[in-house]
Amino acid sequence: MSEQEAITQEEISEADWADTPVRVRELVLAMKGRIEQLEMQIAGLQEQVNRNSGNSSQSPSQSGAKGFQVKPKEKSKKQRGGQEGHQGHERQMYKAEDCASIEDYYPQKCWQCGGELEGRDVTPQRIQVVELPPLKPVVKEHRFHALECGCCGARTRAFEAEIVNGSGYGERLAGFVGLMSGEYRQSHRMVKRLLEETFDVRISVGSIGNLRDEISEAVSAAVLEVQEYVQQQPIVNSDETSFAQGNADGGNPNRQRGWLWVLVTPLVCYFQVLLSRSQEAARQMLGGSFSGYVGSDRYSGYSWLDIEQRQVCWAHLKRDFTKIAERSGLSAQIGKDLLAQQKLLFETWYQVRDGTLTRTEFSQQVIPIRNQVNAILTQGAGYQIGYKDQTPLAKTVRTCRQLLKVEPALWLFVSVEGVEPTNNSAERALRPAVLWRRSSFGSQSLDGSRFAARMLTVVTTLRLQQRNVLDYLSQACLAKRNNLPSPSLLPVFPLIP
Repeated sequence: MSEQEAITQEEISEADWADTPVRVRELVLAMKGRIEQLEMQIAGLQEQVNRNSGNSSQSPSQSGAKGFQVKPKEKSKKQRGGQEGHQGHERQMYKAEDCASIEDYYPQKCWQCGGELEGRDVTPQRIQVVELPPLKPVVKEHRFHALECGCCGARTRAFEAEIVNGSGYGERLAGFVGLMSGEYRQSHRMVKRLLEETFDVRISVGSIGNLRDEISEAVSAAVLEVQEYVQQQPIVNSDETSFAQGNADGGNPNRQRGWLWVLVTPLVCYFQVLLSRSQEAARQMLGGSFSGYVGSDRYSGYSWLDIEQRQVCWAHLKRDFTKIAERSGLSAQIGKDLLAQQKLLFETWYQVRDGTLTRTEFSQQVIPIRNQVNAILTQGAGYQIGYKDQTPLAKTVRTCRQLLKVEPALWLFVSVEGVEPTNNSAERALRPAVLWRRSSFGSQSLDGSRFAARMLTVVTTLRLQQRNVLDYLSQACLAKRNNLPSPSLLPVFPLIP
């Protein structure tokens, strides 16, 4: 009940209301309705203003100061730095055979009596000074001579198609361009400047673009193999974020909004830019016959999957519950009750993670939590609302009803080992892509989107496997130039034989 309703019913008696002129009563009722409408709009706007990374999918960087609030905590009495019992990390020494030179210093006289000293110390104090050498490019010049025939006088020049028609830049240089343009997200001109100042390599912006295209093609077959591999895994996490794609090459004539999708497994990640965020796009990523389990947010694009195949991210649920708790009236209590159950659930889950609680015990302890969450959601979904009602309570009711529709997907991680309750692995995989998007505003063409997706796939996968990215890109480029298969991105010991 609004404050205006209370005034109308309590302070105005029936007799007074009956004696009030009709036009005045109509005006009061119209004003009352207008006040209710404005109150609803203010509540909606206030909710938008209070939007941050804790109650929505908005990233901390978009939330401004609200996204980086420091939680209050008691000031620690410990001194800064390493604590007693902490295992220190010392600077690693290079092996003697890796040193460019070794110089030995011997004392001549005793510091105390001044006597002459001689002999050898088998455990001298070692101090290493590390320096970068002047870097010069390794330039190989090929000279093709022309000789005159003694019989007919014709001149014939030597010819090697691979060298004459080649790019003029080696595969390691091409790999370096791909690495700097991909993982480190540097522009063509910044890569050009870096090569000139660091390696004394003089190269044009156009040649850098050509090398990027060559690297993209060199890894294309390996990336396709990654897609097929991921689609066959028993458990994947999936997420997507916007990634603009222009129409410079005619690849997006309708100017559709681009989306960067990712599928994550423990040792392999697959990225792809699609001009859609839909069920069809999700099918294309996972494959129409996907039979494993998928961890994701509540996005309806995954609804084509059987509900028993899905795990809805509890980190996203916590944001939903927080948003509800920040509303007024009945919504606030519903949100607080759901947050309390979420906290209890994760306190129990952490015991499974650290080995102090078995999965069987965990399954038993989750039963009352699940029952309570269902009861709260059922209560919230039971309130009657209008079809277009946009009050805070109406929004809460809709959220509760939507969650009840996917209720089994909230608890898959309880019964299936290996499934995580959150989609954090996919969100972490997307962070470099978000930084790429913020610095480049996406891509200008289909080829640019392919390059971004392929490089994200290569870099993220190799980092998970602790493999050297530059070495891989160099090998992929060399294989392409020699018409050989691309080196594989799959782990040496695949998760599925």
